Amino acid sequence: MSVISTARQVRVLSRAELTELTGLSPATLTPLVRELIAEGYLVERGTAASRSGRPRTMLEFNPRAELVAAVSLEPSRISCEIADSDGAVIAHRTARIGSDIVETVCTFVPELVGAALPSLRGVAIAAPGVSSGGAVRLAPSVGLVEDRPIGESVRQRLGVPVVVDNDVNLMAAGEHAAGAGADVDDLLLLHVADGVGAGLILDGRVRRGAAGAAGEVGFLPLDGQERGYDGVGPFEARWSENAIAERVVALRPGRRPAEAVRTLVELADTEAAAADYLAEVLEAWARLIVSCVCVVDPGRVLLSGAAAQLDDAALDRLQDLVATRAPAATDVRRAVLGDRAVLHGAVSYALSAAATHQSSPS
Repeated sequence: MSVISTARQVRVLSRAELTELTGLSPATLTPLVRELIAEGYLVERGTAASRSGRPRTMLEFNPRAELVAAVSLEPSRISCEIADSDGAVIAHRTARIGSDIVETVCTFVPELVGAALPSLRGVAIAAPGVSSGGAVRLAPSVGLVEDRPIGESVRQRLGVPVVVDNDVNLMAAGEHAAGAGADVDDLLLLHVADGVGAGLILDGRVRRGAAGAAGEVGFLPLDGQERGYDGVGPFEARWSENAIAERVVALRPGRRPAEAVRTLVELADTEAAAADYLAEVLEAWARLIVSCVCVVDPGRVLLSGAAAQLDDAALDRLQDLVATRAPAATDVRRAVLGDRAVLHGAVSYALSAAATHQSSPS
């Protein structure tokens, strides 16, 4: 076990305790500790009595010595958080995304981390598409339809490990780490926005599939249509937030609603046509959930994005539709982190990447 990982885990300890826990001799440990103090990993925090009665200098691990960047690519904008190795966010910014995503990320992250750039240990990038090996495709909302190796390009520019994944996978990871899935090891997160996607966690791990396309449920065929177009799948073309918003405008002419599903639910209370359409939406989403349950049996399904706008009555109806058709008990509930889910997941990813690729011999 390295000195850094030991100190990170124990937090406050003496040189004698470091010697005992790492198995390194005092002669080997002394210069390493001196180096880690100089680099900011360890901070001397006064003295404490030892079993021999002699005071000993205590060392404390400094989480700010290891920073990670969590980047979320969204239609027309980029969001970024800088967090320390405890996951505490120390900087956040959102800006318009440029025409070149790699250039945008490689400019945005150093600007946000500022003078602490030497402490940057990893970057996690969330993209609304299929990701495999750091390349992203089928993400038309951010201009990435064909494979683009953004992970490797950013790694070469910034010189730190870079993890790239589908944004819904990161939402699922975030809800599992700090949200509505924190108490289970198996779950499916269904996210409805411009598209429809799912993030799958089994045995506590995000599952991506052989080509990174696990959870691309928006591409399920409908009415004999077997293939999407321009990166948009058949199911999401009909049952995404965009499609629902168009129908809501047809039901109540005017400006496109900011929250299409919430508006539909409100209209359904007074207008029969809206009530009928809401029933169609719930039926379609229920079929999708049941299809997923038949294959992976997640036990819990979290509704995210526009799907989380359902009121309690509509959520209960969706739960009933799933319960009467699914082959296994499935708890359907709302995700709770909202827009924060992606960045929670990205911080977790970046911290893992930093730990896995820790290159220091210490």
